[in-house]
Amino acid sequence: MKRDVDSPLFSGSFALGTVSAPGRTPFPALVLSDARVLDLRTALAAPELTVRTLLERWNEVLPRLRSLAADTAGDWLPLDGLRIHAPVEPRQIFQSGANYRQHVIDLAVAHRSPDDPRTVEEARAEIAAVMDRRAAEDLPYVFIGLPSAITGPYDDVVLPAWAEKPDWELELAAVIAKPAYRVSVEEALPYVAGYTMANDLTDRATVFRQDMPAIGTDWLRSKNAPGFTPLGPWIVPTESIADSGDLRVTLKLNGETMQDESTKDMIFGVARMVSYASQSAQLLPGDLVLTGSPAGNGMHWGWLLRDGDVMEGTITGLGAQRTRCVAEKPS
Repeated sequence: MKRDVDSPLFSGSFALGTVSAPGRTPFPALVLSDARVLDLRTALAAPELTVRTLLERWNEVLPRLRSLAADTAGDWLPLDGLRIHAPVEPRQIFQSGANYRQHVIDLAVAHRSPDDPRTVEEARAEIAAVMDRRAAEDLPYVFIGLPSAITGPYDDVVLPAWAEKPDWELELAAVIAKPAYRVSVEEALPYVAGYTMANDLTDRATVFRQDMPAIGTDWLRSKNAPGFTPLGPWIVPTESIADSGDLRVTLKLNGETMQDESTKDMIFGVARMVSYASQSAQLLPGDLVLTGSPAGNGMHWGWLLRDGDVMEGTITGLGAQRTRCVAEKPS
């Protein structure tokens, strides 16, 4: 993505990424906000190191990363000319649905049955009441995504031929630092190493099972095609993000702003989402907890992704991603 050379890549002095030189193996990188990178395999004398294995030692390694970032005499490389990959390969992805109040209202109105007797205003009022009740009853909605859906923040996204209504959903993602099982809301944030962004694409046509409506949603088919989760570019440490509940989430499609909302609109914040997921499953270092997407998806605008569309996403302090949609070629 073209950027202002005088503009920092992210908040804080450093972040983590996974990058590669042409024809070379990707390596875990310490990235400075002035667009220099350091190969952490060499700097930490760990030839097999990945970002995920680094996260497994997060509390031990973090002070060392701070020292490396302050040492300008290291073997720093310019970021220009390097390929930026997804910053981490998680073992598990915990995805949140219906976590932005306005987004849920917009989606529910868009998915109304043609014979729904309610006016749009009546439907919105009823759905808003449901959202308020969910918040009061403290019931997040979390499901599981596949790591094979992840792609880099600047890679093309292939739209499968079967996907009739592919849609975008830019989201704040928390990156787990240490195993978390049955942690409380008050204990949850120290389990988060940092934040990144994910565009959690969805084929709206296959979200709901028409053959078995009682079963409900089919997240496997609708969200997990290869490349349906552009991730990154960076993992920014929590210490560099003042408040994850007050970040701007913006997605542009072909240069036109579609999503532009604050994480203040989340029904459940990062600590609640991490705690809730940990009540049922053990979260592992490098895992992702996606926190839902704000209003402004394609269903709302009546514009779904097509061959040649370009998505540009930013979240305050986390950098920017740019992905181009490519129609699947006939086999």
